[in-house]
This record gives sequence, C-alpha cells and structure tokens, in this order.
Amino acid sequence: MWRRVRDTVREPSRETVRDADPLDEAQEDRVRAVLALGGVPRSDLPDGVQQVRLRLLERAAKGQEAPRDVAAWAAVVASNLAMDWHRSRRRQERVGERLASLPAEQPGGGEDTRVLSVALAQGLDGLPDSQRQVIVLRFYADLPVREIADRLGVPEGTVKSRLYTAVRALRARLHEDEVV
Repeated sequence: MWRRVRDTVREPSRETVRDADPLDEAQEDRVRAVLALGGVPRSDLPDGVQQVRLRLLERAAKGQEAPRDVAAWAAVVASNLAMDWHRSRRRQERVGERLASLPAEQPGGGEDTRVLSVALAQGLDGLPDSQRQVIVLRFYADLPVREIADRLGVPEGTVKSRLYTAVRALRARLHEDEVV
C-alpha cells in the first residue's frame, strides 16, 4: 500500500515548475534585452527580470486581469525599471558629490557636526518605523513626497503628516538633549 502511494506522489517536474512562471523564455529574453538597452549593467539584469516577474505576480495576487500581451507589458515594465535604475544611480552620485564637497574638518565645528550626527541617528532610532521610513526616504534618499507615497502605497497626505510629526519629534529630541 505505501509503495503505491509513494509511486503516485511525485515531485513536480521542471516543466511543471516552469509552467507556473509568469514569463516564458522568450519574454524573459526580451526583458533582459530591454534592460540592457536601457543601460542596466549585466550584473543587475537577473534582478531586473525578477522585478518584472514579481510585478506580474503582484497583479495576479491583487486579482487584476493578466495583461493582454504579457510580452509588451513586461517590456514596458522593464523600460520603467531601467529608468528607475538610472534615477537611483544619479541620486547616489548626487549624495556622493554632496558628501565629497563637505570640508574634511570644519574649524571649530567638526566636533559639533559629529555630535549632531550621533544625536540625529539616536533620534531616528527612537521614531516609529513609519515615521523613520518617510524621513529616510525624503531627506536621505531625496525622494519627493509623491514618489514616497507611491512606493509606500499610502496617500500623499499621510506621508506629509508622518514627515511633520517625525520632524517635530526629532526637533524636540535635539532640543531636549541640548544639541541645537
């Protein structure tokens, strides 16, 4: 009896697992090509393909209809991902430029800057996750409110409210610690 049960229960074959994949090989190749033509480095292409897959699966999980032409939809998403990659790269370069333009030592202010940085980091640690998240995205990642709202899936008013509350709390904490 056990032998029959074991014979009938089989592990899924590679074809079965591949059938569950929302992108077929041709679509995956097209996504890679769009990402590569968009300037995404070769090392980041697998991540880009996974992002397209994830977005297609998220659509299905939300109960949305599958796109009429999955290949075209995937190409558009891949193109958007390539643009996002470039924006992120430019943002990182701008932050690097800002940091590089800071003087190595400020006469009389170097220690003050370090104290302020430590106090600010401690203040951020004391904030609720939702407030810390919007502060970091707004002031460290330099994202506009609209983009933060889109990424977090919340209304812009919620982002503004969280920013206001978080900045107020940080300001109070810095005054309380007599840093500013």
